[in-house]
Amino acid sequence: MLVTAVGMRTEWGRLMVTLSEGGVDETPLQVKLNGVATIIGKIGLGFSLLTFLVLTGRFLIEKAINSEITAWSLDDAKKLLNFFATAVIIIVVAVPEGLPLAVTLSLAFAMKKLMNDKALVRHLSACETMGSASCICTDKTGTLTTNHMVVDKIWICEQTKAIKSNDNENVLKPLISEKAFHLLLQSIFQNTGSEVVKEAGGKSKIMGTPTETALLEFGLLLGGDSGSYNKEYKIVKVEPFNSIRKKMSVLVALPGTDGFRAFCKGASEIILEKCDKIVDPKVEAVPLSEDQRNNITDVINGFASKALRTLCMAYKDMKGASNVDAIPEDNYTLISVVGIKDPVRPGVKDAVQTCLAAGITVRMVTGDNINTAKAIAKECGILTDGLAIEGPDFRNKSKQEMEDLIPKLQVMARSLPLDKHSLVTQLRQDFQEVVAVTGDGTNDAPALHEADIGLAMGIAGTEVAKENADVIVMDDNFTTIVNVARWGRSVYINIQKFVQFQLTVNVVALMLNFISACVSGSTPLTAVQMLWVNMIMDTLGALALATEPPHDGLMKRPPIGRNTNIITGVMWRNIIGQSIYQIVVLLVLTFCGKRLLHLQGSETTAVLNTFIFNSFVFCQMFNEVNSRDMEKINVFKGIFSSWVFMIVMVSTITFQAIIVEFLGAFAGTVPLSWELWLTSILIGAASLPVAVVLKCIPVSETNNHTVKRHDGYEPLPSGPELA
Repeated sequence: MLVTAVGMRTEWGRLMVTLSEGGVDETPLQVKLNGVATIIGKIGLGFSLLTFLVLTGRFLIEKAINSEITAWSLDDAKKLLNFFATAVIIIVVAVPEGLPLAVTLSLAFAMKKLMNDKALVRHLSACETMGSASCICTDKTGTLTTNHMVVDKIWICEQTKAIKSNDNENVLKPLISEKAFHLLLQSIFQNTGSEVVKEAGGKSKIMGTPTETALLEFGLLLGGDSGSYNKEYKIVKVEPFNSIRKKMSVLVALPGTDGFRAFCKGASEIILEKCDKIVDPKVEAVPLSEDQRNNITDVINGFASKALRTLCMAYKDMKGASNVDAIPEDNYTLISVVGIKDPVRPGVKDAVQTCLAAGITVRMVTGDNINTAKAIAKECGILTDGLAIEGPDFRNKSKQEMEDLIPKLQVMARSLPLDKHSLVTQLRQDFQEVVAVTGDGTNDAPALHEADIGLAMGIAGTEVAKENADVIVMDDNFTTIVNVARWGRSVYINIQKFVQFQLTVNVVALMLNFISACVSGSTPLTAVQMLWVNMIMDTLGALALATEPPHDGLMKRPPIGRNTNIITGVMWRNIIGQSIYQIVVLLVLTFCGKRLLHLQGSETTAVLNTFIFNSFVFCQMFNEVNSRDMEKINVFKGIFSSWVFMIVMVSTITFQAIIVEFLGAFAGTVPLSWELWLTSILIGAASLPVAVVLKCIPVSETNNHTVKRHDGYEPLPSGPELA
């Protein structure tokens, strides 16, 4: 062995260097939520300080008016302490500590569901990132195709025959002579790197590469037997398949003579070059004319254009013991051209169409030749009116040429791993795309590492590929990848629902306490009541809204752009509309409630404050139902199938009843009559028709689903949808 490089200079070393470059970036959703949380926290802090200053200012002014500014008592200190507690509670309510909980719950729920759908999520954030994906760079073999090669067509003795799985030896015997039939079988069974082995159950299994396995299966289908040929013809020398020479050769001894027969198979264009004769219909080795060579080239190209991998098989008879030293390199006689197909997986074409309808560009990056790649891409619906290019052409382009070429690129054939890495890097950095990449080999690891989300194949994938992936696709199926995207979008939408719900509660709670403090010098909600509302808003709200399952409509809208605001125009419409309704109703109750509700007696203030608290809670509960769908009017669709949501709603109502009726000393409440309970519920339920009216107001969504597109894709129209 000659050592030419060690350490970081080896291919493996260079691969490890590529994998170590670049830190772990935050996901698009994390970046957006950090901004939202910061803004909400600052607004909450501002309102908290204002409320404290207003309450304290009013208290000091009253003491000054009554000439008591120098007289202080424990009651005065207690009031100031209560003002400070109110300010702290406002901060507690305003700070969205439920946001990380909602994100984690939603991601964990999606992760569990995806496990049932053959997708193992290694990093929680991958679920959400996949929902924002605007481009998928997928390889071909095993992902779009079944990774089980089968012989689909054969050209022999100047005749082409399509092969079906239920064919047998009679499929060829009527077309060619017995001699040609046995010559073909011998070339299959003796010039192979595969073998037939018996498993424990007695069944036969073929071990070897997909291409070799396909040929051996074809030989068995024709009724051949590897054992009989190996007994009759002794193998003298073997030259295994070499990726540089792109052929495999074998030399066998002819029984009863001192002669030998060499068999050669491999890449069609290479083997054809080495042939100067051809087996004619009479099984005679006749010279190969230029016209025949052109006809065979047309056959090869015809096979390739139909997504077939083509191989040529040839032989050469020799005499003399001296020929044992080397297998000849030329002057072969062509036996046949075989077209091998890796069938497209069932459902892949529909899955690709789903991606295109969802605004996700699908690009195929494969090592196969350009004709096979284009044929498979067309069959899958990937190659439409875009561009197919070979890896060497791609890597030789200038940066400007690449910027013009990449938006149109749909297929890259004969690509190297670094071509894939380069493509992913440019899509992310220059085009601001959120890129998903599939891969199975060790060489795919850099692209998997560089992508926003790496999807490794669970069956064909190497350990290095899996280690650098975010999701492992257990069944190696492209349809599963689309399912990951659907759940990812569901996570994003669920977080938006929760943000809409939480912001509405925030706005109402802050404005109610601030206006009440400015006008009356007190707040209608106690610290305990505010903390209970905060629990409904954060913990229980996160549980209810973050676990909603996806629906088909999610894959009929464009992807969410990397720089798009998480709070959309539709959300602002719903937040502002519901907040105005709740603030107006609760302020009217605060200042005119005693007269409107005809309250009398010694506990009038306590009853009114409890009623306001009860109404406020029911407003949030019905608004939680409204938040199940931000655009459609029918918010009850599928509500009973979301069992977590139902449990949360029932639990909230139960605890609310206990707090109001039985925890008066702790929560600052008094029991309410059934009329006041009913009125509270009706006030809350009124937010449902308010939501219907709001959803009929059109909102410009030009910035809501914007992705920087360069492929002519037009975002789908959005707006209020009546259901």
